[in-house]
Amino acid sequence: MSRTEDRPAGDLLTARGIEKSFGANHVLRGVDLDVRRGEVVALIGASGSGKTTVLRSLNGLETPDAGVLELAGGPVVDFGAQAAGGAGGWGARRAAARTAKANRAALRDRSAMVFQHHNLFPHRTVLENVIEGPTQVQRVPRATAVGRAEELLARVGLADKRDAYPHELSGGQQQRVGIVRALALQPDLLLFDEPTSALDPELVGEVLTVMKELAEEGWTMVVVTHELQFARQVASEVLFLDGGVVVERGAPAQIFTDPAEERTRQFLQRVLHPLD
Repeated sequence: MSRTEDRPAGDLLTARGIEKSFGANHVLRGVDLDVRRGEVVALIGASGSGKTTVLRSLNGLETPDAGVLELAGGPVVDFGAQAAGGAGGWGARRAAARTAKANRAALRDRSAMVFQHHNLFPHRTVLENVIEGPTQVQRVPRATAVGRAEELLARVGLADKRDAYPHELSGGQQQRVGIVRALALQPDLLLFDEPTSALDPELVGEVLTVMKELAEEGWTMVVVTHELQFARQVASEVLFLDGGVVVERGAPAQIFTDPAEERTRQFLQRVLHPLD
C-alpha cells in the first residue's frame, strides 16, 4: 500500500496558467499548482470558486482553454498549443484532436479520482466494482486484480462486503469502496473531490480516517474539501481559491492561524466561526 518506498522524491505534478471558461463564465483564471511526491495538497474555498474544475483538469475530465500541465515522466500538455492547432486547417485540427485525446488518456492513466458521490455500478458487487478498472482498462489478469482488491478491501475494513451490492452498504462504506476502486488502479496521483460532502455527519469520520492513513503511507493526494480540520491536520500545503484564482497558498499552520490575505481571513471566519 505504501507509496513512500517505491517512488522517488521530487515534483510529480506542475500546472501553470490553467484557464477554463464555460460559455461566459470564466471559472479558472490562471491557476498554478505544484504537487510533490508523497504530499497532500488541499484545495479550499467557497462553492463556485473553481476547486472542482481544477481537480477535473488534472486528470483530463475537463480540458482547459489555456495553460500547461506536466506530470513527471509525461505527459506535458500545452493546452494553448492544442487550441492554436485546432484553429488551423483540417490536418492541423485532426492532429490537435489526436494529441488532446492521447494526453487526456495519459493523464487518466496516471491518476484516479474519488468523487463526491461514489458512482458505484449498482448492479455489480463490491468486488466487481473494484476490479472493473484494472481488468477492463489496464488489462490486469483477473486473478491478480481480485487478489489486489481483496487485500485493499481488508485494508479499509470491508473484507466481508466483497460480495455485497452497493445498496446493501452505508454511505460511508460505499465511499470507502470508491477509495478502494481508485487505489486498485495503483495511480501516481489520487484526486478527491469533496469525498465526504454527501455523507451523513456520523459517517464522515470513517472516510477521513482512511484518507489520513493513506497520507501517512505516502500516497500523493490533491483533495478538494470543506473539512478544514482534516486539511489542517493532514495537508502539506493548502490553497485557498476564490473566483477562479489562487488567493493564498501556504502551510496549514500559516493559512489557518495567520493568513496573509483579507479574503482568506473572511472565508475562514465565516466557515470556522459562523455564529460570531
